[in-house]
Amino acid sequence: MIMKKICLFLLGIIVLTSCATIICGSHQSVDFTSNPSNAIIYDNGFQLGRTPLSAKLERNENHAISIKLEGYQPYEVIIKKRFNEWYIGNIVLGGLIGLIIDPLTGALYRLSPDKIHTELDLTTFNHKKTDIYIAVSLVKNPYMEQIGTLVREP
Repeated sequence: MIMKKICLFLLGIIVLTSCATIICGSHQSVDFTSNPSNAIIYDNGFQLGRTPLSAKLERNENHAISIKLEGYQPYEVIIKKRFNEWYIGNIVLGGLIGLIIDPLTGALYRLSPDKIHTELDLTTFNHKKTDIYIAVSLVKNPYMEQIGTLVREP
């Protein structure tokens, strides 16, 4: 009976030594909201969905997030991976297995921020597909096509 309890105790220690992996997992939920809603969310160029959205992102990498809606300026933010304090549990409990497993699964990290809300700003032009817009610039911009030059009258 005592041997059985010792074996169960040791098995429990071995299983629970990957503290961050067990407690947090390799993915983290990040909430996205915007005003106005229904904006498209991109993660490193790949579409995640539309706001409002709660997405599970991998913890082991940074995420370049873009939130775009037609007629509004895009919003961009980097979600950075930070050290996950649960990893210290491996050192406290003597979990050598966890010291290896947590970095491999990405549980060594947590993502920050985990909630993103943006108030999208209107673009300078209220675009309509049938309208033509003319921009006047006082500084020469190599990306703009010049179709004429204004001349000061004497």
